[in-house]
This record gives sequence, structure tokens and C-alpha cells, in this order.
Amino acid sequence: MEQKSGQASVIIACGGTGGHLFPGLAVAEELTARGGQVLLLVSEKKIDQEARRKYPQYRFETIPAIGKPATLSPKMLPFLLKLWRTMGRCVGLVKEFKADAVLGMGGFTSLPPCWAGKRAGVPSFVHDSNALPGKANRLTARFCSKIFVGVDAARSYFPGKDVVLTGTPVRAEMRSLPSRKDAAAMFGLDPSRPTLMVTGGSQGARRLNSLVAEAFSQFPAGTQVLHIAGPLDEARVVEEAAGREGYRVIGFCDNMPAAYAVADAVLSRSGASSMTELAFLGLPSILVPYPYAADDHQTRNGEVFSQAGAAFLEPEAALDAGKLAARVTTLMSDLQTRERMAQAARSIALPDAAARVCDAIEATLSRK
Repeated sequence: MEQKSGQASVIIACGGTGGHLFPGLAVAEELTARGGQVLLLVSEKKIDQEARRKYPQYRFETIPAIGKPATLSPKMLPFLLKLWRTMGRCVGLVKEFKADAVLGMGGFTSLPPCWAGKRAGVPSFVHDSNALPGKANRLTARFCSKIFVGVDAARSYFPGKDVVLTGTPVRAEMRSLPSRKDAAAMFGLDPSRPTLMVTGGSQGARRLNSLVAEAFSQFPAGTQVLHIAGPLDEARVVEEAAGREGYRVIGFCDNMPAAYAVADAVLSRSGASSMTELAFLGLPSILVPYPYAADDHQTRNGEVFSQAGAAFLEPEAALDAGKLAARVTTLMSDLQTRERMAQAARSIALPDAAARVCDAIEATLSRK
């Protein structure tokens, strides 16, 4: 009897960061809509535990977040012991859940489940969202039937493997944004004014946050800012932005559809998940890659958008308040430029990415 993904039980390893978690949830939504069952493997991190509360319809299991230390580090032995225990746990979960397939959404959290799937004779898959795939995914690919990539530039990093360009899945909530008026009201903003949404991601945004607050006085008249500063930096940015009319600072945003709905343009890091949403929604952007990202992969992501004309790419080391203000002025004062960049962003998007992932799993299971 042929097995199709819509009838299948699939383990999705998607913990650790929003860049792995949110696309994993998008695949879970598509699979369950097709009648399948999912088990989501996440880490102990706060973002993953919040997802457990927000998506009670899914079964979650927590496994250790495994990040490989330097090879000669004294932390290597504890890492290997934790990895071995996690692999054993994943073997048990594959068997207990009666999994038909295992899907890893990237990072070292995906390695043990995909290995366990391979060991159990279950087709395993890994998804990489970045233009430059990480070492963990290149290692995990050894145990996988197919590799799914978010952008075609990643294909060459998996020689000899069956690589499928799927795009990066986007959660269903991004398909039904609130009205601009309602979204503006949520944040205390004026819906009639041009709005720049600023988000520095979950790590290392302190300098970027300060640059935006400093540059705001040079932004075009009437521009307002929705600044998602991060929980650890919120108080400091609130103090730096004190007295600036039209400058709204929040530490964390649990309603990103509303934030996008009020934004005319976005200043962001260039993590793959954020960029997928920018392309999907057709939002022009200024991208400032996190300078300490592994293998500088955020710069490679940003280059894909910059070369397509969808974004201005600005290395943080070369950025000051004056240069940032000039870029924002170009973006916020010229509607034609924004519209051209928005169209370029949409041209990058693969809006049916979750369906493409499920179709590829279905094809493999049907052959099996």
C-alpha cells in the first residue's frame, strides 16, 4: 500500500532558534492539514517553550540543544556524551511514534533525529534556509534521502545528494495580516505615517539598536519607527529614544503579523527566516548582517536580496548614524524605490514552500 505524507507520522526537529522553529511549524501546519500527524522536537530554549504554549494542538518533545564546541575544546567530551544520549533518545522516539519520516529543519538539533531515522530505516530529510549551509547540515545530509534548500545558491554545498529547491516555509499566520489601521493601534502608531520596522534578531543587536536611535533625528519628517529591541536591550533603547515622537520601542513581539502589517520597510539582520518573511510579504529592507554569524552566512543571505534589488546591504562595521539615516531617507522618501524593491523581494519568494516540502516527502514515501 502506498504511503503518502498526508497520512504519515512525521517527526520534525525544529528547535533552537526562530529560523528553525517557525519553518518547522509551517510544515507541521501543512502536514496536519493533509491529515498527517507530527511530533515536534525542540530545545530547552525559551523561544521553543513559548511555542509549546502557543501551539497546544501539537505534541512537542524536548531534546538537548546540541552545539558543537571547538574540536580541541575541553567541552568536546561532554558534548559527545550528550550527543550520544540524545541519539539514543531519538531512536526511542522514532520507534514509539512509529514515524514514517524524519525532517530536520537545520542545526545540530537535527543531527540526532535524522541519524536515528536512518538507523531505523525511515526516510530522513534536512532543510537548510541559508545561502551558505552550516557545517551541521552538511554533516546531517549524510543520513538523509533528500536535502531541501531555501535558496538555489545552497545547492552546490551538497554534492552527490538529491537536492530539492523548496523555499523556506512560512507560517499560516503570515498569510492573513491584520489591517494597517488595526496593527497601528496595537502599537500606538499613526497608520497614515510611513513606518520603519526595526528588528535586530535574538543576538548581538546592541550597536545596531543604538545606531537607529541616534540616526532617528535625521530620518525624513513624519517617519515613525517600531523598534523591536530584544528583551535584554529594551530598557537601554527606551532610554536612548526618550522624547522622540513617533518612536515606539518594545522588547519582544509575539504578534509579528501585526508588526509587518504596519511596516512600509524593514531594517533587519539577514537571518534566513526573517528574510523569507520579507520576501513572502514583499517588504523592502535594509539588511545589516550579524557580523559574528557562523561562516558569515548572514552576509551571503543578504547578497541574494541585494543582487536582486530587494534590499540595501550594509555591513555593520562600516555603518554609522549618518550613513544609516541616508539609507532610510532613500527608502522612506521615495515610494517608487520602495515599490520596485518590494516587487524584487516578491520575486525571490516561493510562497508554497511548505507544500513543496510535503510533496517531496510524499514522493519519497510513495516510492518506499
